[in-house]
Amino acid sequence: MTSTVASPGELLRGWRTRRRRSQMDLALDVGVSTRHLSFVETGRSRASRELLLDLADHLELPLRERNALLLAAGFAPIYAESRLDSASLDAVRGALGHLLDGHEPFPALVIDRCGDVVMSNRAVAPLLGLLDPAWSTPPVNVYRLSLHPQALAPHIRNLDQWAGHLVHRLERLADLTGDPRLTALLAEVRGYAGADATTVRSEHVVLPLHLAHPDGDLRLYSTITHFGAAWDVTLDELSIETFVPADASTRALLDTWMRDGRPAA
Repeated sequence: MTSTVASPGELLRGWRTRRRRSQMDLALDVGVSTRHLSFVETGRSRASRELLLDLADHLELPLRERNALLLAAGFAPIYAESRLDSASLDAVRGALGHLLDGHEPFPALVIDRCGDVVMSNRAVAPLLGLLDPAWSTPPVNVYRLSLHPQALAPHIRNLDQWAGHLVHRLERLADLTGDPRLTALLAEVRGYAGADATTVRSEHVVLPLHLAHPDGDLRLYSTITHFGAAWDVTLDELSIETFVPADASTRALLDTWMRDGRPAA
């Protein structure tokens, strides 16, 4: 068997199609002729490093995909990809820890592009107390954890709505990044969520996660934060997901758990 590597022109054409941009529209944005862009896409012309980066910027490519485009064209990648535990990211890791700790007694976690948890605060543990401890073994994936029928799914009272939200989020990420790992994960969780998961609408102004627990139901709103100007692939792919109580009873329960320790499962 032989494998083929996409040319820079093929990658550009694929991203342009994914972003629903015409050659004329994109060429006008970057200041080249439509003819030249066409020649770059077909391989008749070789794009400069600067033009590739300009095209990638206008097509809103994530940093990982910008590196891949440069490599396909024979240029060195310009964005580093550091391990989160590396010394170069000490300040970032410290800032993330500060944000997570400061959000207690409410749950907060840091996830990577595919939804694997890389950091979390103490308030997350009580939410997992309902589950087999195996579900807390890294890597913990928030999509799988939420929608697998042996994980949190049976405890989510508005499962159809929450599944629809997560499936839509994954669809958007898969389309934005073109990452085959996300495409595979999307197919997996669609199987958990069921065919009708994306059709259910909520009467709430913000969809809450409505989680059943022996100590009392929890209703949590979710917010997602990204680094604003990441120049490292790892940081570009991180998200901070924080949960805040949607009602007074949820706030009181979270306060009690943090004050008295982890509740019994």
